[in-house]
Amino acid sequence: MKRALLLLFATLISISGFAQNPINDKLDIILKINGDEMKGKITKISDTDLTFIYAGETLEYTVKKADILKITHASGRTETINQPPLPSDTRKNDQVVMKGSPAEHHNRIALLPFHFLMENQPGADEIGLSAQQDAYSFLSKHSAGYTLVDPRTSNALLAKAGVNKENITSFTMNELANILAVEYIIDGSVKQNKAVQTSSTSDYGNSTIKRDKDDKITGAKSSGSTFSSAQQRYDISVSLSIYTDTNASIYNESHKAFFTSTDGGFGSPLQYLLKRSPLYRK
Repeated sequence: MKRALLLLFATLISISGFAQNPINDKLDIILKINGDEMKGKITKISDTDLTFIYAGETLEYTVKKADILKITHASGRTETINQPPLPSDTRKNDQVVMKGSPAEHHNRIALLPFHFLMENQPGADEIGLSAQQDAYSFLSKHSAGYTLVDPRTSNALLAKAGVNKENITSFTMNELANILAVEYIIDGSVKQNKAVQTSSTSDYGNSTIKRDKDDKITGAKSSGSTFSSAQQRYDISVSLSIYTDTNASIYNESHKAFFTSTDGGFGSPLQYLLKRSPLYRK
């Protein structure tokens, strides 16, 4: 009898120890987006969160699904809750501060004077300055969290540093950013080429008839003139590049406006590119 009681007591201790030891049970593992791991038991899952108990504890915790990267269930099944963002997406959606940037550069943007080419030859500087100003005016309305340096200040700082359109390509973006005290530099170009020429012709006529007292036609005279007009149309292409003060290129795109009737009509393709740039805010 005594031996039977000892055997029963040992069995109860063994069962109790097994139930309380999480090592003997497979656990649910939650991997959070910040890298933290939570091991225990998931007791409830809803559309927005889940209820969780740590191994060896009894207190329930609520974890938001938005904070979870994936769940490895005790059965071995893996469930991805949120996909990790791609580096390019992170760069585009966040106001990124590049390591190594001086503090006074952070989130500051400067626009360089645009290059203007007409029929693949250097064109009027005024067009490039106009494109620079238009880009500044548009982006300044959609740049929450950033500080834009106005073109007049940017151009003055470049001139004082001896930077002009002839030698600007000999400077790195890091050197230009240090001159302008910015983190981001926008560089652009406008290319304009003649496309089709449309024309129209109109004819105008005039007749004079003479009649006698009996209302009979005694003579007639007619005259006419022709008017012609012609309209030149253009293909205009805008290119836009954005660099950081670490010489990294984060955006490089082009867009073309076909058959515009305006000489220098770059506004539409310019806004198209700015809206799709990583510095644009709605």
